[in-house]
Amino acid sequence: MDTEFFKELERFSLFVKKRVSTAYSGGRKSLRFGHGISPVGYRQYRKGDDFKLVDWKVYGRTEKLFIKEHEEERSLVVHILLDSSASMSYDGKFAYASRLAAGFAYLATMENEKYTISRFCNRFYPGDPKRGRRNLFTSIVELDDTVPRGGTSLKLVADQFESQIKTTSLVVVLSDLLEKTDEVLSSIFRLSGHELIVIQILAADELEMGFGGDVKFVDLETGLPLVTRVTEGERAEYLRRMTEHNDRIRAACNQVGANYFLFRTDRPIFEAFSEMLTRAVVWKT
Repeated sequence: MDTEFFKELERFSLFVKKRVSTAYSGGRKSLRFGHGISPVGYRQYRKGDDFKLVDWKVYGRTEKLFIKEHEEERSLVVHILLDSSASMSYDGKFAYASRLAAGFAYLATMENEKYTISRFCNRFYPGDPKRGRRNLFTSIVELDDTVPRGGTSLKLVADQFESQIKTTSLVVVLSDLLEKTDEVLSSIFRLSGHELIVIQILAADELEMGFGGDVKFVDLETGLPLVTRVTEGERAEYLRRMTEHNDRIRAACNQVGANYFLFRTDRPIFEAFSEMLTRAVVWKT
């Protein structure tokens, strides 16, 4: 993997809109109950709360039990979910997605935050939380050694991720999202409790249907061939369906407050991060 673009990323930093809560101590602010840095508000006492955290001065005025909420410093864990199914092997999509994944891991490393790179196809292969440059370059070697294979089930991955990760985190999904639209949307809604970035990566031919005449297509995930003639009418219908698919994904992301980006594999990596800068996913330091 060419990592020269890392030097250009040094002017950027990760930006998180929501309060992020994790189990690690570090430099991000999160809202929790108990002792902290500064009080930000109150909520009514609930069964199971630590009785020591009751604000007795408020009780003296209201005769009701309230817990004071505080803002504490917590670290950010960046969870990068990388599609490694067979369809990602087309026209360098996996290589492109890997470089984006490495870029986000590098941004986390610069801020001494933890990151995980978890690969998925029709199964979920969770990565271990890592921090530091040595681990970053180990991750890059692992990405270089990965061969995309198998089918895709983003919905299954979202379900498994949610069952394993109990804290709100920054989640970056990197995929071509070439599944049934409803399953992609279900996955987005499933992950929407996190600070979510959805990045769709497609080849120019997939976006433009750059084929004509008699063509043999082979499904990279099933191996099934399809011989057909691509006419102007079929191209127009393909483009209509592709646009509808992508528009519905974008609308779902907007609905849940997630950031959605669509990048072609011929787009320079640094330009991709620059576009994300304009949407405040990453920002200049």
